[in-house]
Amino acid sequence: MEGSSSSSSSSLVSKSDGELEEMLDRMLTRLALCDDSKLESLVSNLLPLTISSLSSQSPTVRNKVLEILSHVNKRVKHQLEIGLPLLALWKLYTDPAAAPMVRNFAIVYVEMAFERAPVKEREEIAPSTLENVSKLPKQHQEIILRIAIKVIGECHASKISDDISAKYRSLITSQDKELFLDFCLHMLLYQPSSQGGGSSPGLSVFQVNRIMGKQVLKGDMLTRRKLGILNVIGTMDLPGESVYPLYMAASVDSQEPVAKRGEELLKKIASGTNLDDPKLINRLFLLFNGTTGTENVTPEHNVAPGNTSLKMKLMSGFCRSIAAANSFPATLQCIFGCMYGSGTTLRLKQMGMEFTVWVFKHGKIDQLKLMGPVILNAILKMLDGFTGSETDPLSRETKTFSFQAIGLIAQRLPQLFRETTEMAVRLFDALKLETQSLRSTIQEAIISLAAAYKDSPENILRELEVLLLANSLVEQNEARFCALRWATSLYNSQHCPSLYICMLSAADPKLDIREIALEGLFLKEEGRTIVANQDHKYPKFVEMLGYILKQQPKLLDSSEMRSQKLLFPSQVYLVMIKFLVKCFKLEMEESNTQAVGTEFLDSAQKLCLLLEHSLAFEGSAELHACAFKALVSVGSYLPEMVEVYFSRKIVWLRSLLSHTDLSARESVSRLLGMASCALSDAESCSLLSELISSVSQPQKLRFEAQHGVLSAVGFVSAHCLHRMPAVSEAVTQNAVKCLVDVVNLETAPLASVAMEALGHIGICGALPLLVNDSSPVLEVLQERLSKLLSGDDIKSIQKIALSLGHLCLNETSSSHLKIALDLLFSLSRSKAEEILFAAGEALSFLWGGVPVTADMILKTNYTSLSTDSNFLMKEVKSLSDAKTDAEEDSRTITREIITAKLFDTLLYSSRKDERCAGTVWMLSLTMYCGQQPSIQLMLPKIQEAFSHLLGDQNELTQELASQGMSIIYELGDASMKQNLVDALVNTLTGTSKRKRAIKLVEESEVFQEGTIGESPTGGKISTYKELCNLANEMGQPDLIYKFMDLANHQASLNSKRGAAFGFSKIAKQAGDALRPHLRLLIPRLIRYQYDPDKNVQDAMAHIWKALIQDPKKAVDEHLNHILDDLLVQCGSRLWRSREASCLALADIIQGRKFDQVGEHLKKLWIAAFRAMDDIKETVRNAGDKLCRAVTSLTIRICDVTLTELSDAKKAMDIVLPFLLSEGIMSKVDSVRKAAIGVVMKLAKGAGVALRPHLSDLVCCMLESLSSLEDQGLNYVELHAANIGIETEKLENLRISISKGSPMWETLDLCINIVDIESLNQLIPRLTQLVRGGVGLNTRVGVASFISLLVQKVGTEIKPFTGMLLKLLFPVAKEEKSSAAKRAFSSACGIVLKYSSPSQARSLIEETAALHSGDRSSQIACASLFKSFSSTASDIMSSYQSAIVPAIFISRFEDEKQISSLFEEVWEDITSGERVTLQVFLQEIVNHICESMTSSSWASKKKSGKAICKLTEVLGESLSPHYKRLLQCLLNELPGRLWEGKDALLDALGALSVACHEVITKEDPTAPSTILSLICSACKKKLKKYRESAFSCLEKVIVAFGDPEFFHTVFPMLYEMCNTASIKTSTQVQAASDAVKTESENGEEGQVPLEKIMECVKSCIQVATIDDILSQKADLIHVLLISLSPGFLWTVKMSGISCVGKLCSKFQSLWTDSMDDLVPSDSTKFVHELYHSIVPKLLECIHTVKIAQFHVAASTCLLELIELCSTVSSFHPVEVDFKAEIDSLLELEKSEEAKSLLRKSRDAVAKLASLSK
Repeated sequence: MEGSSSSSSSSLVSKSDGELEEMLDRMLTRLALCDDSKLESLVSNLLPLTISSLSSQSPTVRNKVLEILSHVNKRVKHQLEIGLPLLALWKLYTDPAAAPMVRNFAIVYVEMAFERAPVKEREEIAPSTLENVSKLPKQHQEIILRIAIKVIGECHASKISDDISAKYRSLITSQDKELFLDFCLHMLLYQPSSQGGGSSPGLSVFQVNRIMGKQVLKGDMLTRRKLGILNVIGTMDLPGESVYPLYMAASVDSQEPVAKRGEELLKKIASGTNLDDPKLINRLFLLFNGTTGTENVTPEHNVAPGNTSLKMKLMSGFCRSIAAANSFPATLQCIFGCMYGSGTTLRLKQMGMEFTVWVFKHGKIDQLKLMGPVILNAILKMLDGFTGSETDPLSRETKTFSFQAIGLIAQRLPQLFRETTEMAVRLFDALKLETQSLRSTIQEAIISLAAAYKDSPENILRELEVLLLANSLVEQNEARFCALRWATSLYNSQHCPSLYICMLSAADPKLDIREIALEGLFLKEEGRTIVANQDHKYPKFVEMLGYILKQQPKLLDSSEMRSQKLLFPSQVYLVMIKFLVKCFKLEMEESNTQAVGTEFLDSAQKLCLLLEHSLAFEGSAELHACAFKALVSVGSYLPEMVEVYFSRKIVWLRSLLSHTDLSARESVSRLLGMASCALSDAESCSLLSELISSVSQPQKLRFEAQHGVLSAVGFVSAHCLHRMPAVSEAVTQNAVKCLVDVVNLETAPLASVAMEALGHIGICGALPLLVNDSSPVLEVLQERLSKLLSGDDIKSIQKIALSLGHLCLNETSSSHLKIALDLLFSLSRSKAEEILFAAGEALSFLWGGVPVTADMILKTNYTSLSTDSNFLMKEVKSLSDAKTDAEEDSRTITREIITAKLFDTLLYSSRKDERCAGTVWMLSLTMYCGQQPSIQLMLPKIQEAFSHLLGDQNELTQELASQGMSIIYELGDASMKQNLVDALVNTLTGTSKRKRAIKLVEESEVFQEGTIGESPTGGKISTYKELCNLANEMGQPDLIYKFMDLANHQASLNSKRGAAFGFSKIAKQAGDALRPHLRLLIPRLIRYQYDPDKNVQDAMAHIWKALIQDPKKAVDEHLNHILDDLLVQCGSRLWRSREASCLALADIIQGRKFDQVGEHLKKLWIAAFRAMDDIKETVRNAGDKLCRAVTSLTIRICDVTLTELSDAKKAMDIVLPFLLSEGIMSKVDSVRKAAIGVVMKLAKGAGVALRPHLSDLVCCMLESLSSLEDQGLNYVELHAANIGIETEKLENLRISISKGSPMWETLDLCINIVDIESLNQLIPRLTQLVRGGVGLNTRVGVASFISLLVQKVGTEIKPFTGMLLKLLFPVAKEEKSSAAKRAFSSACGIVLKYSSPSQARSLIEETAALHSGDRSSQIACASLFKSFSSTASDIMSSYQSAIVPAIFISRFEDEKQISSLFEEVWEDITSGERVTLQVFLQEIVNHICESMTSSSWASKKKSGKAICKLTEVLGESLSPHYKRLLQCLLNELPGRLWEGKDALLDALGALSVACHEVITKEDPTAPSTILSLICSACKKKLKKYRESAFSCLEKVIVAFGDPEFFHTVFPMLYEMCNTASIKTSTQVQAASDAVKTESENGEEGQVPLEKIMECVKSCIQVATIDDILSQKADLIHVLLISLSPGFLWTVKMSGISCVGKLCSKFQSLWTDSMDDLVPSDSTKFVHELYHSIVPKLLECIHTVKIAQFHVAASTCLLELIELCSTVSSFHPVEVDFKAEIDSLLELEKSEEAKSLLRKSRDAVAKLASLSK
């Protein structure tokens, strides 16, 4: 059509106007004369030609064209069935050379043609109409777009085909797509208005008119168009930014199907849509805001804002778009529209405020400066409009977002707030007034607002001070919290008012407020931000104290009675005192003590007054202790002031010696000692005497008082001894005597206090001899001290040990020093760490050179060296040399004794407690006396000892040894430092030299208790003796060596852990020295950080942090060494190494690239799989983790979207073969499962990188379908028959399970990447699998895979079709499983579609030949044909002549399953059974005859059934072929009987009925031949065969209707009836015999009598009256036999039907007679029949109790009586049966039978009247 129209239009160019006019005139004439039935074809040719004629400028031509078009319009307007030439008109319209008028008219008729075109044609052309639509005039654009949308709605509302979607995708020009999408958007936005007219939300009036045209859109039509649009756009693969508005509009549509589809598509593209695309955001804002308020927009083009649902949907998108936050002024308009727009809702307000929060968070600062103030005022206005407390959730959320917005704008635009405190006051008030649910949000906003006031003017900051102080005291804890946060963040660290607020908050009930307060005061490690200059960290002491006293002047009030009231809680006082003391100390350290000014001294005195005020009775003990310590601290810096100050308060201090707090008592004692320095000698001696007397008095003081006095005696005596000149020795002797007596007589706590006092005296000088016996103190106390040190009071022992050190500081006697050493060495087996450290400190004093002075101990808060230096908590600084003793000899002896004890006895002892003691003491000496030359000389020896102790079982020993190593490193020279580093590295890497041997004794502990369990008797196993006993008990003495090997391994781990502690200290200082060892260290450090032992992990983590500055860089540099080491250790014999290596590998390989791990990839998989099968559970768990990590790594580096294609292929080459051979085939379930999961994921992401391995992967997956199946299913299938489960159902279940498995999912993925090259490798492997694959799932799987593969590759499979068909066909034929047979048949069908004609012919012929084979072949035949018909029907149609006969005859198989299969195939390949049979009748008849003559009885039987079906469907149409069929039947019927031969009789009967006319016509003797053959068959003994023979006989008699048959057949029937009567006459039958079964009378080959009677009936039907009269006696006899009592009621029914047939025959005789003369023989026969049969009928009605029989018998009775009435009018009858009928009427229950009996009675009465 297109060609003709184009050629015609081109020919018009050469025609003149006259010729055109003449031609148009002829056209008009043809149109006028054309009938409507031919109008469509005429218009199709003429219309394009007519419209193209408009290109002529002649008015006459144009008028003629308009006349033709008018005629066409009138003719076709109301006849929509008349089509127009759509393609020709469209080509005419799109012709570039077409004149404008031609195009204008063409587009009108194109629109008409679309309405009339078939659906398929419209569907095909619609996409092409959109090409270049953007270049068309506006009006034409609208028409074409409406056409396209209409077609889309009509054709694609439910689905769209791939071909059509491809056409829509081909819209290349962006302008075309945009125009189309805009039109679709307007259509989706359109909602019909109830009033009609006007605009729709989101559209202008112009846009509404544009999409509607002249048609009203509503209801189902609009819904279908919208659904069609969504389906089309969903398949166009458009970027999310283009379609997002459309899906958004659809998702809120009022029609549920549209909304649901829109939501689905929106979710699909949501993640991939760039919501920051400016063009997209502008479109969305236009939907939200419309063009309201826009200048220069006509009312018709004014776009209305979207509806509420659309707005809410859009808001959810705006809150995820940064571009939306920066689209001023649309952003502002949107926010105000939500807050105050017409028709706004609570939900919109809430979303508007949420968007405001988003804008304030992500908006550009330039835009925020413009929008921020406006939006802020709107927010405040809205908040003012809310009532007090909102119960509505949306209102609460709106307020929440409002406060969040305020907080954010405060961060972004702080300048809006800093000039006034209004916002701060407003938010703090809201925090107190709003509900609890909002307070957390307001709290965050207030905290954000604090930064805005950071640089406020001074007056604003002062106003805020007042606000914060007021809010720090309110009831609401949120307000207090915020006030404190402002105080700590708004002001600097020297701001006294904010610090005061922190002090007040320190006693807050809320923990978080208390902690922030402490941070603000720098009393915790994390405090407020501190400026770099540490000098200004704290405020000036004078200013801070002055501000506090200004706020609370009464803090200076106090009394000696301590009765003053505290102004704050004790906790406030505590932090206040600590902070003031800190300020005081810092300022004192900064300035020289002598240069302190008067103001500072005055403030220091005020601080003392404040401290005295805090000592009120109501204060806590902790407060009192803190205050006293603060006084001591002040005294340590200003001793003269404090000494003078408290010298006036001696009595007050003495009263406080009995304070309940121990720390307070000690501080009071210290203060009393300091105060004594300001007293005169006499006053000091008097004070000391009073104190001694209070201790010595007979009446004992309570413990607290005694403790306080004894401490005071010590401090006062020490100061007396220390003053220059010292007081008299007698005073000191009295004090010492008093204290010695207390040690000897009192309990351990008091004795330890007395010893402490003696120590304080000893610090200031050597103790004097006792007065009475002039004995040294230590000699007198030796025994008592020994007893006290062996006690269990740890604190007392600790004090005594320290006091021994203090006592000997100035001691010169070697014997006295020896006593002290012995006492201290007696503590070497102590289990208490505190005692060991105290003894170590004492030994340091004995060694000499400790960095303390007498003033430090007496005039500061000093307690001990360890607590003062805090060496266990942080790095210890180098200690300077202290003064050496003048008596060097005694010191030398002491040092030698200590050295010998440590190195010869303790450090290498077999007892761990002694080793621990030696370590503590050695460490103490090294720390406190390290600068001494004697220690310096011993450093190598000390290093060796510490190195040895790194592997000790005791953790404390390990840690202290490592601590000692770090101290030695600090003290040693360069060579020692290098040696130490090398030794530690060797220890960590396991290459250290053998340690010094320790001799084991019986009680030496080899293992820690519980490490290796218990002995068989339940005893402990830890010591060497216990291990030996266990080995002997087990009869394996050599087992002790294994125990020791295990102990050595444990010691090795301990050494590594201990070395780690030391290493972490050294590494910071020895970075360069360690660099050469990093290659060895880093792999091991990484592994040890994953060690199962938490202690080892922590230790190695310390080393790692200290050694490695940039962990990522270090790991990257040494990655290969790390991986090599870890992979080797994954196979270690030690489970902890295997576990740690797996865990380390799992972390190390994360995020790596192929070039980093490629060479290790296979080893990683081997390590993971081996660990997953480890004997230890924790290693298996680590292996699982490693497997997950390697899986993630492998999938990533094999994914072509994430990795370079070359790298992905290399990785695939490494991994996939390994997984297929070692993973999936593994015997370990977890390994196998993991491998399958990885392979499946690889297939998903690897893409084309998978192609080289496709054949291996596919075959492995197919084999795995069976090999990985649950073996229980195989067992169930073997026993399915026994437990009542159908095998086929079970097979289908197994197959469905396998197709849901990961293996099948992987196979699906493989199909998508097959190409020609991979086919060459894949097909041969598949053929091998088809031949040798085992297992149901594998065989079905390979067949299904071949089917899917062929469908995917299409024609590319042609080179392999021959191979596949030769392979698949035998398998489909021989396969035992029906499911597998179907699968291979389906595969054959798919391959057949692409095979060559010769291959197809050969396959179909072989398949057709299968129908005559065994059962399996027949099923295969049916399955194959069914597959062919569904997949290759076009090829199969070419071979119907070979297929149809085979399928037709196979439908009649005896086995139901086979016949039903062929029945399904028959229905598939035939459109109508009769037509098909007529077309292929010749072939079918040939096939039937061949089967009939075969040696197979089953084939003969099928042929008989097929003939029956042919006669049933075709009837007389079978006549041309009757001769062959009849001849075959006649040839086969004679001879022996076989099972199923009765089918031939049925066929003969059916053929006779269908073709009797042609049979009789062509061969008059044929009916007799047939009858003769059937009669002989009736005499056979086989019951079923005889039944079929009698049925056939009946059909043949009736079909041919030959009267001669009566004489031939009736005598035989008579004989058979007699025989049946004789056999039955011997039995007397009751009435119940009517319900006996056929089998009772059908034995021994007998045929039921009813069959014979049916044949008798057919004989009567064809016989003449004369024939009947000639056999009347026999006939009546037969009828009487059938009605006799001995037969079933069915036999009687047959007899009754025979009587009825006789009656009708003789009734017609009388009716047809033209005169009154009727043969007398007939009359007699009727009378005889009447008299014989009527009594029998009456008897049968009486005896048989079946309603159906009664009706039939009554009908027969009435017919007989009526016949007799007719005869009686000529020859009357004398017998009357009225009485018998009356009696039957009384008993009859059937209404129909009653009615008939009444008529019979009336007829009998009438008959009787006639006889009279």
